[in-house]
Order: sequence, then structure tokens, then C-alpha cells
Amino acid sequence: MLCVVPVLPQHRLDSIQVLDEVVVTAKQNREIIAPQKLSGKELEALNVFSVADAIRYFSGVQLKDYGGVGGLKTINIRSMGTNQVGVFYNGIQLGNAQNGQVDLGKFSMDNIEEISLYSGQKSNIFQTARDFGSASSIYITARKPRFKAGKATNLKASLKIGSFDLLNPSVLFEYKLSDAVNMSFNGEWINSSGKYKVHYKRVFPNSDMVAYDTTAVRKNGDLNASRLEASLYGVLPRGTWAVQAYNYSSDRGVPGAVINNVWRRGERMDDINSFIQGNTKLNLSGWWTTQLNMKYAADYTHFENFDYTLYPTNNKFWQKEFYVATANIFPIKPWWDVSLSYDFQWNTLDADFQRMDDYDVFAYPTRTSHWLVVATAFDFDRLKVQASLLNTFVHESVKKQIVPEDKQVFSPAFFGSFKIFRDEDFRLNAFYKKIFRMATFNEMYYVEMISSDIDPEYATQYSAGLSYRKARKNSFWRNLDIQLDAYCNTVEDKIISTPKSPLFKWTTYNLGYVKIKGIDVSLGSTMQIDRLLFQSKLQYTYQKAQDFTDPTDTFYGDQIPYIPWHSGTAIVSVAYEDWALNYSFIYTGERYSQSDNIIYNHVQPWYTHDISFIKTFRVNAIHCRAALEINNLLGQDYEVIFNYPMPKRNYRFSFVVEL
Repeated sequence: MLCVVPVLPQHRLDSIQVLDEVVVTAKQNREIIAPQKLSGKELEALNVFSVADAIRYFSGVQLKDYGGVGGLKTINIRSMGTNQVGVFYNGIQLGNAQNGQVDLGKFSMDNIEEISLYSGQKSNIFQTARDFGSASSIYITARKPRFKAGKATNLKASLKIGSFDLLNPSVLFEYKLSDAVNMSFNGEWINSSGKYKVHYKRVFPNSDMVAYDTTAVRKNGDLNASRLEASLYGVLPRGTWAVQAYNYSSDRGVPGAVINNVWRRGERMDDINSFIQGNTKLNLSGWWTTQLNMKYAADYTHFENFDYTLYPTNNKFWQKEFYVATANIFPIKPWWDVSLSYDFQWNTLDADFQRMDDYDVFAYPTRTSHWLVVATAFDFDRLKVQASLLNTFVHESVKKQIVPEDKQVFSPAFFGSFKIFRDEDFRLNAFYKKIFRMATFNEMYYVEMISSDIDPEYATQYSAGLSYRKARKNSFWRNLDIQLDAYCNTVEDKIISTPKSPLFKWTTYNLGYVKIKGIDVSLGSTMQIDRLLFQSKLQYTYQKAQDFTDPTDTFYGDQIPYIPWHSGTAIVSVAYEDWALNYSFIYTGERYSQSDNIIYNHVQPWYTHDISFIKTFRVNAIHCRAALEINNLLGQDYEVIFNYPMPKRNYRFSFVVEL
């Protein structure tokens, strides 16, 4: 029997597709500026361990990695800062009101089917208001259940072992509860000593004289973590719905910096991150489509440091978040859409932070945030234009210290794309966007402030570029994808936090004007000769990010810390029947660890070569995949963050079965 399932109308293209006796009717709402994307076979070929490892292969991205399996991993896109990056998991933003940073090392690749990076924002007006509120966005999409005809279950189990005493089993189970409802469960355990040998060498500036040259074992990078996820996906008569529950818990060492050949043991951290979120999309009529998102999250962090050469700490923090959002799109004309979206979020932070005299100084902040956006999109065949105006209102209350003023800011954005030739996918893309971010709880209240009257950090983005895409089905050259972007960003009222003495006293203030100019180039291609498939992707970034805060500063006009002038990646994959060979290369040029671009702050460029061999085969009805990875093939000594040495050559073996 033929079953007709209506899905949400998406705009611009009417189509009917037949898939396993299900007729899907849709109007596609295409993004006018395509994102950088890793998915499917390309993502599988990288064979990366975490989402953070995969994102390194996007242009314009700097990954901050403090070393080890358990080390913190955050990203910076186009030099705008980690807190200006929105990270979305299955369409809903991951939050951290305490420090504003999302540790991407916590997200495994075992159940991820796609990662997308957008500069500016996703150029699609049918999205929640908070989606408009980031300078750049990363969208992580988990695998959704898909069943072959006659099957009601899917099972995937994997085991990874390797260097650093790594042991990482995981299981993914999918079950078809009915024709309209599917479920998915994914769990994994990661255990690693985090120990690795490093060669640490320093020479005196302007001299070949060696200050110290040490070979040692990096310690306190151990990790014992578990992740559990459960999801339900359903189809309604006029839409879809999904519910996901997530829990991540870990006990980890946080490797310390190596300073003057003194190897600090570092700190310890326990954390539990949990959330439950839901989403539904409904086509209420031919002129109104709506979606509703809801989320509740609770995070616990226990941080301790008993290194008495520093100020000892032993603190616990509890975060809670409630979020609800609605997005609505109204097709006025076949070439004109309008959307209206509203988001509400409530955050609170509790702690047991006390001073030496047991006097409680913590602020116990509560923040309510409102986002309201109106947007419109025009599609004139070869010319596509989108515009939006975001209104953000933030109210905050505290039990201690000065109560901050309410903040209300309007942020406009404009996106455009023009198809230069009618019969070729050759486009001119551009966008303009103003955005701001509030100071995080840590920046405002950790721990003792002179004033909590911190202004938001304002940013303006300009970007223009060319893109060309060509796909051929019956040709040696299957597809070609070229993208070139030039951009200029400015950041005003940059939020700065500096420690006083003793270290538990911090002063936070607004300072700074940073101007960023850059170029991103990306080239991807696929070629096939008989049963031999070649895939490649090359990316290069040039960035000049200068501090123009105060002309009297010695570092006025210097490159800001940890931003390289030159960086790039290369990925090459060769597949023949059931065999695959994958090679990847990452290069990060010279940088400076401090504002002053002097030789004492110079950080050497680094590069790594990674290679993997993959074999797929079947045992009866069981699909198997075995992979051997060799990372940092040449065993280079390097540091992503100054004084945090990274592992030399290391290995990982994985085995996956699916049935």
C-alpha cells in the first residue's frame, strides 16, 4: 500500500521524490550562502575522535587545545573569540552561562552524521531568534534512525584502543516503534591515562644557547568519562517532532602549564552535564509554518587545585538553564517570505565559593534573556536577499554586589547572493552583520568585583566572496567546489578580565578595539576512475587581527595573541572497493602568546601529518569496519597553546560492527 506522508513545506522548489514507497512532498528553503560542511563519507574518512578534531579542518578556525585526551578544546572563528561562537546540537544551542565556552572535546563522533560551520549565521530565516545572535555558528547533527525495508532494528557497536592507554567502547541501538515513531540510544565510555612523552626545549632569545632541553612524560591528563543519549523521533499528520535526553559525566585531570622547565601537575575537574530538549515543526496552513523548541539543562562542575605555589581552590558550581523558543514563517508571495521568532532563556548559577575568612562573596546571579527577531527573504531567481533585525533584552539579578543595568540592543543583518551565470552555479555572496554578547557570569562575578557594570561586547562583520560548484554524474571529474571569501571584522568594548593579588580577586572591564582582515580559500574535488575514488579538500586562511586600542601602547597595531597570519589544511582520500587510505595535514603559522609581538612571546609554527587505513567487509549479515590511525606521523614537537606541549606520534585502532 502506498503511504503519503506530508512534511513541512519548505520554500522555493516544488518536488516529489519516491523513497521506499513513501511519497514526500516539499518546497525546499535553501540557504543562500552555503556553509562549510563535513558529512557522510568525507566525515567518516577523517576518522576523528571528537567534534573538536573534525572542526580543525574548516578554514578560518583556530582550535585551542591544552593537550591530552581530557584537555579543554574550544574554537575561535575568524578571530572573533570563543564566546562569539554559537554551538548548536540538533538545532538547539548548547549553553554555558558561567564561562560562555563549550568544550567540543565532550562530543564523540560515534553518532554524528554532519557538522556545519556558518560565518555570520545560517542564511535561512526560518530559525529561532537565538540562531541570529552569534557571530559564527557550528551545527552538530546527530544520526537519525533509518531502516531498510523489512527491518525494525539497527545495532552499531565499536571499540577504540590506542595510545595514552585509551579504551573507548560504544554502542548505538535504533528501534522502529511504529510507522510514525523511531527511537535511538547511544552510549559510550572513555578511559585514558592521558600520559604521553614529550620533548620540551627552550633557547635564549637571539641566541642558539639552550636554556633547557627535557624529555618527560606529560601527566595529569587522565580521563574517565561516560556519555548517554536517548532520542525519540516522530511524524505527525502535518509535521515532525523529536525529543532528546543527554548526560555526560567525567573525572579528569587538567594538565598544567610547563613554565621554566617546572612541570606543574595541574588541576582536577569533575563535571556532569545533562539536558533534555524537544522540537516540533508543524505546517498549520499554506501560509503559516511554525516550530517550537524547549530545553532544560543542569550542569555541575567541581574544580580543585591544591598546588600551593598558586592560590589553592576547591569550588563547586551548579548551573541551570530553561529555554523555550518559537519560530514562524509566512510565505507572502512565491518570491517573498517573512518570519517572526521569539526566544526566552533563564539561567542561574550557584556556588560554594568562599574566601579564606569564610565570608560568602559569591553573587548568585540569575539572568533572563529575550530575543525577538523579524526577518524577510526575497528570491528573484538569480538574486537572493535576506534581512533581519534582532532585538535582545537581558535582565539580571544578584544577591551580592551591584545589580547590573538591563541591556537592550538591536542587531541588524543583511545577506545576499547573486548567480552570475544562469546555467552555472557561480555565485557572488556577501553579508553584513552587527552583533553583541553579554559578559558571562565568570567575567562579571568571579569572584570579587569593583563593579559589575560591564557593557556588552560589540562586533561588526563584513564579508564578500565567490563560490563555484560543478557536479557531473558520468564523468571522471565528479564534482568541483571552490570558495573564496574576504572579510573584515571589528570588535569594540572587548571584555577583559585580569587577576589581582591574591589571585581570587579579579577585575573585569571593557577595553579594546580590534580590527580583523582575512581571506579564506577552499577547494574540494571528487574524481573517479572505474572503481578507484579520489577525494580531496584544500583550505587556506590568511588573517591580520590587530589591536588598535591605545596608540600609546607598545603593542598598538600588533597581531592579537594566538592568531596566526597563515594556516591551512589538506585532506586526501583514496578508496578502492573495500579499502581506503586517508591522509590529512594541518598547518598553523607563527603566532604570539601575548599582546606584545616580541621575540619573548613568539610561538613557533606547527604542522601535523595524520594517516589512516580502513578496511570494510561483511561476515554474513554483519557489516564490519576496521581502521588504523597514525597521528602526528613525523613525531613533531609542537604546542597549540604556549607551554602546553602536545603528543608526539600516537596510534589508535578502531573496530565497528553494524547489523
